[in-house]
Amino acid sequence: MSADAPRIPLAVSALDLGALLCSRVCHDVISPVGAIVNGLEVLEDENAADMRDVALDLIAKSARQASARLQFTRLAFGAAGSAGARLDTGDAEQVVRGVIEDQRTALEWTLPRVLLPKNRVKLLLNLVLLAGTTVPRGGVIRVTGAGEGDDVTFALVSTGQSARIPQGIEALANGTLPEGGLDAHSVQPFYAGLLASDCGLSIGFTQDGDTVTLTAA
Repeated sequence: MSADAPRIPLAVSALDLGALLCSRVCHDVISPVGAIVNGLEVLEDENAADMRDVALDLIAKSARQASARLQFTRLAFGAAGSAGARLDTGDAEQVVRGVIEDQRTALEWTLPRVLLPKNRVKLLLNLVLLAGTTVPRGGVIRVTGAGEGDDVTFALVSTGQSARIPQGIEALANGTLPEGGLDAHSVQPFYAGLLASDCGLSIGFTQDGDTVTLTAA
């Protein structure tokens, strides 16, 4: 980290931050897990034999979705190895595609496959989540990098109908807490800011029409 890089103070306790991140993970996986339970209940209903194929399809699809989200959150929020560990950007791309790409959203990943410091890769994954919030109706998210080695910086360009910078997200990403405090929704941008600060970077947003550019530089 550069000597003059801004540091975001930890304005919440470590216990509260950990609890909020756990709540965020639960929020991300509860929907597909609930769908699996619903599918199993249909299979157990003797009066719904005609829905068996639909239930099996729902269970399979939801299980894949839950697995993809858990793999992503393990890297984005979890320890992901020991202190000082390095992570593969190829693995990061794989887990990102599992949660971002769907019928509405496409991902263009131009980063080379390299090993980077753990928190830099965790930052990248959290930036992808932030980029996803800028195109609520779907679109294209292009992930690029600049620089070499451990000092690489990131730019994510999101293009789509009704693209916008969510209210308050840039302030959260730069360490400003909302009046009511953090919750399971707002903790992710705040955590992204902590990761950026640890890497000696700052997060910024700009918009030009239906294109939002998110940078960590």
